[in-house]
Amino acid sequence: MSDLNEQVTCLVAQARRHSSGSPQRQKLLTQIIRLTQGKLWKENTPYYQDALQQTWLYFCRNVCDGLTGQTYDSTQGSVITWLNAYLKRRLQDFYLNQYREQATTVTFRVCQFKSGEIDETIDPIDNIPATPQAPPILENIETWVKTDSDLELRNTHIKGRPDVNCQVLILKRLPPEVSWKELSQDFGLPIPTLSSFYQRQCLPRLRKFAEMDGLLETRLST
Repeated sequence: MSDLNEQVTCLVAQARRHSSGSPQRQKLLTQIIRLTQGKLWKENTPYYQDALQQTWLYFCRNVCDGLTGQTYDSTQGSVITWLNAYLKRRLQDFYLNQYREQATTVTFRVCQFKSGEIDETIDPIDNIPATPQAPPILENIETWVKTDSDLELRNTHIKGRPDVNCQVLILKRLPPEVSWKELSQDFGLPIPTLSSFYQRQCLPRLRKFAEMDGLLETRLST
């Protein structure tokens, strides 16, 4: 492991010598990803791949420049330790979101039962895809979302709310991400409604783009 850490630290130092967004830096970052992705924390949860994607986006933004957080400091620990700490925080966020959604679903079912209505509630967590993936580069995602050449992202929206669409939500949730609480206040919609729509409609399109664009050159083994 010490040899790997030294190799990764050397690659980080090389990446910092190149400008942000340059092909040279992106090539080095991709190399670091390939070396470290199999060493990160793993767990069998339906939202693990989403948390992992956010972790790699954070890595691309902050390992050299600290654009959305503190720049990686090799004196404080290895890249793997740094990434694992962030990954576990994101997993905790997903767990809390899932807990809130399940609590809302249970409450709704109880209300339906008491009112004598037929329970046809579907837990949105059941619809989360769990396709293994490696991270795309953030700049490529932003360009794709903003361009939206076929208007699919803008036309995929919450029923009756064309202003709350996949294009808007994906951009809002990219680092530096806007919290679900803030989005809920901005759009006047419950957090479970926004989160469920994002998981069911936005994330699958995000994954499809990454695969078709060749950004997912390697896949995490499970």
